[in-house]
Amino acid sequence: MCGILAILGLSKEKNNTEFRRHALKLSKRIRHRGPDWNGIHIQGNNIFCHERLAIVDLSTGEQPLFNEDKTICLVVNGEIYNHKELEAGLKKEHKFRTKSDCEVIVHLWEELGDDFVDKLSGDFAFVVSDGQNFLAARDPIGVCPLYIGRSADGSVWFSSELKCLKDDCQKFEIFPPGHIYSSKTGKFQRYYNPEYLRGQIPQKPVDYQLLRDTLEKSVVKRLMTDVPYGVLLSGGLDSSLVASIASRYAANRMEDDFKSKAWWPQLHSFSIGIADKSPDLVKAREVANFIGSVHHEFHFTVQEGIDAIPDVIWHLETFDVTTIRASTPMYLLSRRIKALGVKVVLSGEGADEIFGGYLYFFHAKNKEEFHQETVRRVSLLHTADCLRANKSTMAWGVEVRVPFLDKDFLDVAMGFDPSEKLFNKEKIEKHVLRKAFDIKEKPYLPDSVLWRQKEQFSDGVGYSWIDELIEHSKREVTDEMFNSREEIYPYETPQTKEAYWYRTIFESYYPQKSARESVKKWIPTWGNSVDPSGRVQSVHSAHQKDLK
Repeated sequence: MCGILAILGLSKEKNNTEFRRHALKLSKRIRHRGPDWNGIHIQGNNIFCHERLAIVDLSTGEQPLFNEDKTICLVVNGEIYNHKELEAGLKKEHKFRTKSDCEVIVHLWEELGDDFVDKLSGDFAFVVSDGQNFLAARDPIGVCPLYIGRSADGSVWFSSELKCLKDDCQKFEIFPPGHIYSSKTGKFQRYYNPEYLRGQIPQKPVDYQLLRDTLEKSVVKRLMTDVPYGVLLSGGLDSSLVASIASRYAANRMEDDFKSKAWWPQLHSFSIGIADKSPDLVKAREVANFIGSVHHEFHFTVQEGIDAIPDVIWHLETFDVTTIRASTPMYLLSRRIKALGVKVVLSGEGADEIFGGYLYFFHAKNKEEFHQETVRRVSLLHTADCLRANKSTMAWGVEVRVPFLDKDFLDVAMGFDPSEKLFNKEKIEKHVLRKAFDIKEKPYLPDSVLWRQKEQFSDGVGYSWIDELIEHSKREVTDEMFNSREEIYPYETPQTKEAYWYRTIFESYYPQKSARESVKKWIPTWGNSVDPSGRVQSVHSAHQKDLK
């Protein structure tokens, strides 16, 4: 993954040379996303900037990318996992300039126009143009961030992060996942429209074998890399399953169907928490020992986390309490990972949304309500967990990959009767996923992890992390300040001093109306607490183990 900035339809009065310098300054704001190289191309009244994180094709994969005669220009952030199949399916013979997995997008647009994005399997945000028309697109779930803005001169701007748009665009917004934006229509058009988004409650019985096989394939395709990679391992179910699957394939390269030895044959795993206070660290060690990964355990203090929060908010571009709490440890861990020379990590985001793993789902009245909430949560992932995972890691030039959000896996996991996902005091959350991987012969995980109750990441790193954040916020925000919160922040008024503190930091960086309107708050749908932490849910029990 990388960072992109595309400015299309600049006013003819603007001096391209001067604006080139300005575009480079703006692009530099997201250089943390691509510290390896940068590129810029002027195409008439269009400017394309790219900050590269080299993952595949290290020697020739610089961007922007072009067709043979350079009449079509592309900037893209992402990975296209089925690029070989797409290249083989092209109708014309093309001379590829690079071995980049993304160059095929240029030729697909050349041959098929705007009607090809649904053929892509991967995580992506891109803009492609021939100088007259352009197309922008974002992956189905929004793993890769993308924003769109409009300037006073009528130009349309696209960027991986809103910090490139905030000073030049009169209005900017989140580019919706699963959509394209074509200059031919001047509006968003949905291309990703699976059955689960169409409102019907699925009736098919769960196929445990298919569920397991599809997730395994999703993990395997995300091992496509020419650089060292690892896994984020919290010790919870989701990241542990991803790590376990990856460990089974780490010895060989997936790029040639596992015929040759891997360049980095032993899997590395990474975890973080507050020393002696983190339930996650204990379980992460157990999983690492079980799967045989080279495990790296890092610790942070509450003060180190508090010190990092202004930087976290700058990178995350949010004031959402849940996102900031969980992002801070991930941000600190990503810095440690980058220092070890690792540039790609696999992670477990998305499983809780798909399977209703958050403990508040316990309060769903029936399967219909449960399913509708999973659909809503999956549809909002780009505003919460995907945003956190991508921007926390890319702040240090580390790419995160999320196998649970593969569209083939989503078709399977969102396509069976949701009654199988319901849980209660006798049946643990995500029971169906646990059962799919409860294999006694060559087990994926020890039972103590496979059947461990959900801990939200911000809780699992150490309960004192949230407790002391709340206490610190009380020192930062006086009663007088908090009592005037509705006057100062009439939009999305903070309900706690912690939320107020985050909001003041956010507004110092991003005071624009469009910026605050781009933030969506993560709040449990059911449950009475103002605090979004999982442990305040009545169903949470630190001692609830071994439930099946």
